[in-house]
Amino acid sequence: MQRSASSLSSWALAIRRTLDDAGHDGLALMHRAGMDPAALSDPDARYPLAQTTRLWRLAVTETGDPCIGLRVASRIGQTTFHALSYALMASSTLRESFERLTRYCRMVTDAVDMDFTRDGNCYRLRIRVPEDGEQPAFEALDAFVAAYVRMCRSALGRHYSPLRIELQRPEPAEADCFRRILRAPLCFSAPMTELVFDAASLEQRLETANPELARHNDAVVLHYLARFDREDTVARVRATLVEHLPRGEPSQGFVADRLGLSARSLQRRLATFGVTYKTVVDEARRELALSYLSRNLTSVTEVTYLLGFSDTSSFARAFRRWTGATPTQWRRSRAAHGVTATTRVIATDAQPLGAAGSP
Repeated sequence: MQRSASSLSSWALAIRRTLDDAGHDGLALMHRAGMDPAALSDPDARYPLAQTTRLWRLAVTETGDPCIGLRVASRIGQTTFHALSYALMASSTLRESFERLTRYCRMVTDAVDMDFTRDGNCYRLRIRVPEDGEQPAFEALDAFVAAYVRMCRSALGRHYSPLRIELQRPEPAEADCFRRILRAPLCFSAPMTELVFDAASLEQRLETANPELARHNDAVVLHYLARFDREDTVARVRATLVEHLPRGEPSQGFVADRLGLSARSLQRRLATFGVTYKTVVDEARRELALSYLSRNLTSVTEVTYLLGFSDTSSFARAFRRWTGATPTQWRRSRAAHGVTATTRVIATDAQPLGAAGSP
Protein backbone atom coordinates (compact mmCIF):
# COMPACT_ATOMS: atom_id res chain seq x y z
CA MET A 1 0.00 0.00 0.00
CA GLN A 2 1.40 3.39 -0.97
CA ARG A 3 1.94 5.68 2.00
CA SER A 4 0.25 9.08 1.87
CA ALA A 5 2.67 11.98 1.61
CA SER A 6 3.46 13.96 4.73
CA SER A 7 5.62 16.80 6.00
CA LEU A 8 7.43 17.58 9.23
CA SER A 9 5.31 19.46 11.75
CA SER A 10 7.94 22.22 11.74
CA TRP A 11 6.56 23.42 8.38
CA ALA A 12 3.15 23.96 9.99
CA LEU A 13 4.82 25.72 12.92
CA ALA A 14 6.54 28.15 10.53
CA ILE A 15 3.20 28.85 8.81
CA ARG A 16 1.45 29.42 12.14
CA ARG A 17 4.14 31.82 13.37
CA THR A 18 4.00 33.77 10.10
CA LEU A 19 0.22 34.10 10.46
CA ASP A 20 0.48 35.16 14.10
CA ASP A 21 3.11 37.79 13.26
CA ALA A 22 0.78 39.21 10.60
CA GLY A 23 -2.03 39.58 13.14
CA HIS A 24 -4.00 36.45 12.22
CA ASP A 25 -4.99 33.49 14.39
CA GLY A 26 -2.71 30.72 13.19
CA LEU A 27 -3.98 28.25 15.77
CA ALA A 28 -7.59 28.70 14.64
CA LEU A 29 -6.59 28.12 11.02
CA MET A 30 -4.76 24.94 11.99
CA HIS A 31 -7.95 23.66 13.63
CA ARG A 32 -9.91 24.52 10.48
CA ALA A 33 -7.36 22.56 8.44
CA GLY A 34 -7.98 19.53 10.63
CA MET A 35 -4.53 19.63 12.23
CA ASP A 36 -3.79 18.70 15.85
CA PRO A 37 -1.66 21.58 17.25
CA ALA A 38 -0.21 19.22 19.88
CA ALA A 39 2.07 17.80 17.18
CA LEU A 40 3.88 21.15 17.01
CA SER A 41 5.68 20.33 20.25
CA ASP A 42 7.13 17.12 18.78
CA PRO A 43 9.97 17.87 16.31
CA ASP A 44 9.64 14.37 14.83
CA ALA A 45 5.87 14.58 14.24
CA ARG A 46 4.44 14.79 10.75
CA TYR A 47 1.20 16.07 9.24
CA PRO A 48 -0.46 14.50 6.19
CA LEU A 49 0.17 16.56 3.08
CA ALA A 50 -3.58 17.07 2.61
CA GLN A 51 -3.81 18.89 5.96
CA THR A 52 -0.76 21.05 5.31
CA THR A 53 -2.12 21.96 1.86
CA ARG A 54 -5.43 23.01 3.43
CA LEU A 55 -3.52 25.19 5.88
CA TRP A 56 -1.67 26.89 3.02
CA ARG A 57 -4.97 27.55 1.23
CA LEU A 58 -6.53 29.01 4.37
CA ALA A 59 -3.44 31.15 4.97
CA VAL A 60 -3.61 32.64 1.47
CA THR A 61 -7.34 33.35 1.83
CA GLU A 62 -6.92 34.83 5.30
CA THR A 63 -3.99 37.10 4.45
CA GLY A 64 -4.62 37.81 0.78
CA ASP A 65 -0.84 37.59 0.41
CA PRO A 66 0.35 35.78 -2.75
CA CYS A 67 3.89 35.78 -1.35
CA ILE A 68 3.14 34.15 1.98
CA GLY A 69 5.23 31.11 1.03
CA LEU A 70 8.29 33.35 0.67
CA ARG A 71 7.57 34.93 4.04
CA VAL A 72 7.20 31.57 5.77
CA ALA A 73 10.74 30.74 4.61
CA SER A 74 12.02 33.57 6.81
CA ARG A 75 10.72 31.67 9.86
CA ILE A 76 12.88 28.64 9.11
CA GLY A 77 15.71 28.58 11.66
CA GLN A 78 18.69 26.48 12.62
CA THR A 79 16.56 23.91 14.44
CA THR A 80 13.54 23.79 12.12
CA PHE A 81 14.61 20.51 10.55
CA HIS A 82 16.72 19.46 13.58
CA ALA A 83 19.62 17.17 12.58
CA LEU A 84 19.29 17.92 8.87
CA SER A 85 19.59 21.67 9.51
CA TYR A 86 22.83 21.15 11.42
CA ALA A 87 24.22 18.82 8.75
CA LEU A 88 23.52 21.46 6.09
CA MET A 89 25.19 24.22 8.11
CA ALA A 90 28.26 22.05 8.77
CA SER A 91 28.70 21.05 5.11
CA SER A 92 32.04 21.99 3.57
CA THR A 93 30.45 23.73 0.55
CA LEU A 94 26.99 24.69 -0.63
CA ARG A 95 27.35 21.97 -3.24
CA GLU A 96 27.65 19.47 -0.42
CA SER A 97 24.64 21.06 1.33
CA PHE A 98 22.48 20.61 -1.74
CA GLU A 99 23.70 17.05 -2.18
CA ARG A 100 22.54 16.36 1.37
CA LEU A 101 19.19 17.97 0.64
CA THR A 102 18.77 15.70 -2.35
CA ARG A 103 19.52 12.60 -0.32
CA TYR A 104 17.50 13.48 2.73
CA CYS A 105 14.61 15.61 1.43
CA ARG A 106 12.18 12.87 2.47
CA MET A 107 12.89 13.84 6.05
CA VAL A 108 11.25 17.23 5.43
CA THR A 109 8.57 15.97 3.06
CA ASP A 110 8.05 12.97 0.81
CA ALA A 111 5.66 14.93 -1.41
CA VAL A 112 8.43 15.93 -3.83
CA ASP A 113 11.56 14.48 -5.39
CA MET A 114 14.76 16.48 -5.72
CA ASP A 115 17.82 16.08 -7.87
CA PHE A 116 20.98 18.15 -7.99
CA THR A 117 23.25 17.98 -11.03
CA ARG A 118 26.10 19.84 -12.64
CA ASP A 119 25.58 21.30 -16.12
CA GLY A 120 28.76 22.92 -17.41
CA ASN A 121 29.54 25.88 -15.17
CA CYS A 122 26.18 25.63 -13.40
CA TYR A 123 24.42 23.48 -10.84
CA ARG A 124 20.72 22.75 -11.14
CA LEU A 125 18.44 21.91 -8.24
CA ARG A 126 15.14 20.49 -9.49
CA ILE A 127 12.05 19.94 -7.36
CA ARG A 128 9.55 17.58 -8.98
CA VAL A 129 6.11 16.47 -7.88
CA PRO A 130 5.66 12.75 -8.69
CA GLU A 131 3.08 12.23 -11.42
CA ASP A 132 1.10 9.81 -9.26
CA GLY A 133 1.54 11.85 -6.07
CA GLU A 134 -0.50 14.45 -4.26
CA GLN A 135 0.01 18.03 -5.44
CA PRO A 136 1.45 20.26 -2.70
CA ALA A 137 0.38 23.88 -2.51
CA PHE A 138 2.31 26.24 -4.77
CA GLU A 139 3.09 28.25 -1.64
CA ALA A 140 4.89 25.23 -0.18
CA LEU A 141 7.16 25.12 -3.23
CA ASP A 142 7.66 28.89 -2.93
CA ALA A 143 8.81 28.36 0.65
CA PHE A 144 11.29 25.70 -0.44
CA VAL A 145 12.77 28.03 -3.05
CA ALA A 146 13.03 30.99 -0.70
CA ALA A 147 14.56 28.83 2.02
CA TYR A 148 17.31 27.62 -0.32
CA VAL A 149 18.04 31.16 -1.52
CA ARG A 150 18.28 32.28 2.12
CA MET A 151 20.66 29.39 2.84
CA CYS A 152 22.94 30.55 0.03
CA ARG A 153 22.88 34.16 1.20
CA SER A 154 23.61 33.12 4.76
CA ALA A 155 26.72 31.33 3.52
CA LEU A 156 27.89 33.66 0.73
CA GLY A 157 26.50 37.06 1.66
CA ARG A 158 23.12 38.76 1.44
CA HIS A 159 23.73 40.02 -2.11
CA TYR A 160 24.05 36.54 -3.60
CA SER A 161 21.35 35.32 -5.99
CA PRO A 162 20.90 32.28 -8.24
CA LEU A 163 21.41 32.67 -11.97
CA ARG A 164 17.77 31.78 -12.65
CA ILE A 165 14.69 30.48 -10.86
CA GLU A 166 11.85 28.63 -12.56
CA LEU A 167 8.59 28.25 -10.66
CA GLN A 168 5.90 25.72 -11.43
CA ARG A 169 3.22 28.02 -10.08
CA PRO A 170 1.40 30.46 -12.38
CA GLU A 171 2.44 34.07 -12.05
CA PRO A 172 0.32 35.81 -9.39
CA ALA A 173 -1.42 39.08 -10.14
CA GLU A 174 1.06 40.82 -7.83
CA ALA A 175 4.49 39.29 -8.41
CA ASP A 176 6.68 42.21 -7.31
CA CYS A 177 7.39 40.57 -3.97
CA PHE A 178 8.78 37.50 -5.74
CA ARG A 179 11.25 39.64 -7.66
CA ARG A 180 12.08 41.75 -4.62
CA ILE A 181 12.73 38.80 -2.29
CA LEU A 182 14.32 36.31 -4.69
CA ARG A 183 16.27 38.89 -6.74
CA ALA A 184 16.88 36.57 -9.68
CA PRO A 185 15.48 36.16 -13.21
CA LEU A 186 12.14 34.38 -12.78
CA CYS A 187 10.08 32.13 -15.01
CA PHE A 188 6.54 31.22 -13.93
CA SER A 189 4.38 28.28 -15.10
CA ALA A 190 7.50 26.18 -15.65
CA PRO A 191 7.31 22.37 -16.05
CA MET A 192 8.96 22.01 -12.65
CA THR A 193 10.53 24.14 -9.94
CA GLU A 194 14.23 24.68 -10.62
CA LEU A 195 17.05 26.82 -9.27
CA VAL A 196 20.21 27.39 -11.31
CA PHE A 197 23.44 28.37 -9.50
CA ASP A 198 26.92 29.27 -10.70
CA ALA A 199 29.29 26.42 -9.91
CA ALA A 200 32.14 28.55 -8.57
CA SER A 201 30.04 29.97 -5.72
CA LEU A 202 28.66 26.61 -4.67
CA GLU A 203 32.15 25.09 -4.55
CA GLN A 204 33.65 27.71 -2.22
CA ARG A 205 34.72 26.25 1.10
CA LEU A 206 32.50 27.64 3.85
CA GLU A 207 33.72 29.15 7.11
CA THR A 208 31.16 27.02 8.97
CA ALA A 209 32.50 23.74 7.53
CA ASN A 210 32.71 20.99 10.14
CA PRO A 211 32.88 17.52 8.55
CA GLU A 212 32.73 15.69 11.88
CA LEU A 213 29.58 17.52 12.94
CA ALA A 214 28.04 16.95 9.51
CA ARG A 215 28.74 13.21 9.66
CA HIS A 216 27.28 12.93 13.15
CA ASN A 217 24.05 14.63 12.10
CA ASP A 218 23.89 12.51 8.94
CA ALA A 219 23.73 9.50 11.23
CA VAL A 220 20.91 11.08 13.26
CA VAL A 221 18.98 11.76 10.04
CA LEU A 222 19.47 8.17 8.96
CA HIS A 223 18.05 6.97 12.28
CA TYR A 224 15.01 9.17 11.71
CA LEU A 225 14.49 7.90 8.17
CA ALA A 226 14.84 4.31 9.33
CA ARG A 227 11.96 4.88 11.75
CA PHE A 228 9.97 6.74 9.12
CA ASP A 229 10.37 3.87 6.68
CA ARG A 230 9.71 1.10 9.19
CA GLU A 231 6.78 -0.13 7.09
CA ASP A 232 8.92 -0.28 3.99
CA THR A 233 10.63 -3.66 4.13
CA VAL A 234 13.29 -2.82 1.56
CA ALA A 235 14.27 0.35 3.43
CA ARG A 236 14.41 -1.57 6.69
CA VAL A 237 16.66 -4.21 5.17
CA ARG A 238 18.95 -1.48 3.82
CA ALA A 239 19.13 0.27 7.20
CA THR A 240 20.09 -3.04 8.85
CA LEU A 241 22.77 -3.61 6.22
CA VAL A 242 24.23 -0.13 6.82
CA GLU A 243 24.58 -1.03 10.48
CA HIS A 244 26.08 -4.51 10.09
CA LEU A 245 28.08 -4.54 6.83
CA PRO A 246 31.29 -3.35 8.58
CA ARG A 247 31.27 -6.71 10.41
CA GLY A 248 30.89 -8.69 7.20
CA GLU A 249 27.94 -9.36 4.92
CA PRO A 250 25.05 -10.44 7.17
CA SER A 251 22.99 -13.45 6.13
CA GLN A 252 19.36 -13.19 5.10
CA GLY A 253 18.41 -15.12 8.23
CA PHE A 254 20.29 -12.67 10.44
CA VAL A 255 18.62 -9.62 8.84
CA ALA A 256 15.21 -11.29 9.03
CA ASP A 257 15.73 -11.93 12.74
CA ARG A 258 16.66 -8.27 13.31
CA LEU A 259 13.39 -7.27 11.63
CA GLY A 260 11.35 -9.73 13.67
CA LEU A 261 10.62 -11.96 10.67
CA SER A 262 11.48 -15.47 9.56
CA ALA A 263 13.85 -15.81 6.62
CA ARG A 264 10.99 -17.15 4.49
CA SER A 265 8.70 -14.24 5.44
CA LEU A 266 11.42 -11.74 4.54
CA GLN A 267 11.93 -13.47 1.21
CA ARG A 268 8.20 -13.26 0.44
CA ARG A 269 8.00 -9.60 1.42
CA LEU A 270 10.97 -8.65 -0.72
CA ALA A 271 9.41 -10.54 -3.61
CA THR A 272 6.39 -8.24 -3.40
CA PHE A 273 8.77 -5.37 -4.22
CA GLY A 274 10.24 -7.35 -7.13
CA VAL A 275 13.65 -7.81 -5.50
CA THR A 276 15.65 -10.49 -3.75
CA TYR A 277 17.84 -10.22 -0.68
CA LYS A 278 20.93 -10.55 -2.86
CA THR A 279 19.90 -7.63 -5.10
CA VAL A 280 19.13 -5.43 -2.07
CA VAL A 281 22.60 -6.16 -0.63
CA ASP A 282 24.25 -5.41 -3.97
CA GLU A 283 22.35 -2.17 -4.48
CA ALA A 284 23.02 -1.03 -0.91
CA ARG A 285 26.73 -1.67 -1.33
CA ARG A 286 26.80 0.18 -4.65
CA GLU A 287 25.09 3.26 -3.25
CA LEU A 288 27.23 3.29 -0.13
CA ALA A 289 30.40 2.88 -2.19
CA LEU A 290 29.55 5.87 -4.40
CA SER A 291 28.74 7.94 -1.32
CA TYR A 292 31.91 7.09 0.60
CA LEU A 293 34.20 7.50 -2.41
CA SER A 294 32.63 10.82 -3.47
CA ARG A 295 33.69 12.44 -0.18
CA ASN A 296 37.45 11.81 -0.41
CA LEU A 297 37.42 11.29 3.36
CA THR A 298 37.71 7.51 3.32
CA SER A 299 40.39 5.32 1.73
CA VAL A 300 39.53 2.46 -0.60
CA THR A 301 40.70 0.03 2.08
CA GLU A 302 38.35 1.59 4.63
CA VAL A 303 35.45 1.50 2.17
CA THR A 304 36.17 -2.19 1.59
CA TYR A 305 35.77 -2.77 5.32
CA LEU A 306 32.68 -0.59 5.68
CA LEU A 307 30.93 -2.52 2.90
CA GLY A 308 31.73 -5.92 4.38
CA PHE A 309 34.01 -7.19 1.60
CA SER A 310 36.70 -9.68 2.58
CA ASP A 311 39.44 -7.92 0.62
CA THR A 312 40.03 -4.95 -1.69
CA SER A 313 40.20 -7.10 -4.81
CA SER A 314 36.66 -8.39 -4.17
CA PHE A 315 35.45 -4.82 -3.69
CA ALA A 316 37.28 -3.66 -6.84
CA ARG A 317 35.64 -6.41 -8.93
CA ALA A 318 32.19 -5.50 -7.64
CA PHE A 319 32.81 -1.78 -8.18
CA ARG A 320 33.96 -2.37 -11.76
CA ARG A 321 30.77 -4.33 -12.37
CA TRP A 322 28.71 -1.39 -11.04
CA THR A 323 30.56 1.46 -12.77
CA GLY A 324 32.98 0.03 -15.34
CA ALA A 325 35.94 1.50 -13.41
CA THR A 326 38.02 0.71 -10.35
CA PRO A 327 37.34 2.73 -7.16
CA THR A 328 40.55 4.72 -7.64
CA GLN A 329 39.81 5.43 -11.31
CA TRP A 330 36.24 6.54 -10.49
CA ARG A 331 37.42 8.87 -7.71
CA ARG A 332 40.13 10.42 -9.91
CA SER A 333 37.72 10.90 -12.82
CA ARG A 334 35.19 12.60 -10.59
CA ALA A 335 37.82 14.94 -9.19
CA ALA A 336 39.17 15.75 -12.65
CA HIS A 337 35.79 16.56 -14.19
CA GLY A 338 34.00 18.04 -11.20
CA VAL A 339 31.22 15.48 -11.57
CA THR A 340 28.55 15.49 -8.89
CA ALA A 341 27.18 12.10 -7.94
CA THR A 342 23.41 12.27 -8.29
CA THR A 343 22.58 8.77 -7.12
CA ARG A 344 20.02 8.81 -4.34
CA VAL A 345 21.99 7.06 -1.61
CA ILE A 346 21.00 5.55 1.71
CA ALA A 347 24.01 6.81 3.63
CA THR A 348 26.76 9.35 3.23
CA ASP A 349 30.12 9.99 4.77
CA ALA A 350 28.52 9.42 8.14
CA GLN A 351 29.69 6.40 10.04
CA PRO A 352 27.36 3.45 9.48
CA LEU A 353 24.68 3.04 12.09
CA GLY A 354 26.07 1.12 14.99
CA ALA A 355 29.70 1.97 14.22
CA ALA A 356 31.91 3.35 16.93
CA GLY A 357 31.13 6.93 17.70
CA SER A 358 27.65 6.95 16.14
CA PRO A 359 24.55 7.34 18.26
